[in-house]
Amino acid sequence: MPRHPNEVLFEGEKPFPIIPTCEHFAGTEERITKALELQNKMGGVFDITMDCEDGAPMGAERPHAEMVVRMQNSAGNQHNMSGVRIHDYTNEHWKQDIDIIVSGAAERLAYITVPKTVKSVELAEMIDYVRNTTSKAGSRREIPIHALVETHGALRQVWEIAELPNVQVLDFGMMDFVSAHNGAIPAFAMRSPYQFDHKLLQRAKAEMVAAALASGVVPAHNVTLELKDVEFIYNDARRAHDEFGFLRQWSIYPAQIEPITRAMAPSHHEVEEAEAILLKAFAADWGPIQHEGNLHDRATYRYYWQQLQRAHIQNVALGQEVKDRFFAEAVTA
Repeated sequence: MPRHPNEVLFEGEKPFPIIPTCEHFAGTEERITKALELQNKMGGVFDITMDCEDGAPMGAERPHAEMVVRMQNSAGNQHNMSGVRIHDYTNEHWKQDIDIIVSGAAERLAYITVPKTVKSVELAEMIDYVRNTTSKAGSRREIPIHALVETHGALRQVWEIAELPNVQVLDFGMMDFVSAHNGAIPAFAMRSPYQFDHKLLQRAKAEMVAAALASGVVPAHNVTLELKDVEFIYNDARRAHDEFGFLRQWSIYPAQIEPITRAMAPSHHEVEEAEAILLKAFAADWGPIQHEGNLHDRATYRYYWQQLQRAHIQNVALGQEVKDRFFAEAVTA
């Protein structure tokens, strides 16, 4: 009996994370509730980041973190696809955030986002604190860590940061990165097309993506400042994906979610091609095949299998045979 692709294609290798292509930020209980409702309505095709950094009112950090725990454990969190952004290393509240949220919702927490990463050694300390707190909470999980690259220091150490344990995503924080250049990058470069064309931003994005992909980490693109023009938002996400290799993008407004997920999902043609190639490969027990005059083997099978997995988590329509063969039940890599 031919084996599942997860059992064959990544033997002895760290599988690349296949996670939603959109991460939506919400900072208040009302907005988190609405985001969870939309997530359930759309079938869990995007993640939600409950924000304890910019979302928490000054002086109310503890009750805000406690609210996040309630929302994580609520019936509305049907998909367990919600993470949280905590305070940065220099802020006095980052340990309190972890103490409250990990202790109260370790089994429901999808990931922890760390802002303003500067030094790999500081992020390593935070990761250790998360792991220790998780263990004390009685959980055996390794909670994924998302690190924000938005400073000169983070870009300088981005390769070391990407290699730290449990790092799943590198997020590019464009607005803070532009501000850190003290006027050398003009404000209009925070918007398209200049956010993709300015040489310093091109360099930073390309370097971060390269470091992420080389370390088996998902690169996530910054927010689009346009909130409602669907075509504009779609084009930003498409450029981020096609020209720079980003596999995920932030959303800060509900209307941004659909065009981001659509732009970063595999195309209908890509899905059809992947289905045809992988079904032939499955029948050949993953030996080499020919498809439309081209040779394919395990090297290309990995690519097409990842595309099919991305299509699946984005609720892109798949053929029945593919669903029966590959997605009838979860098979871990």
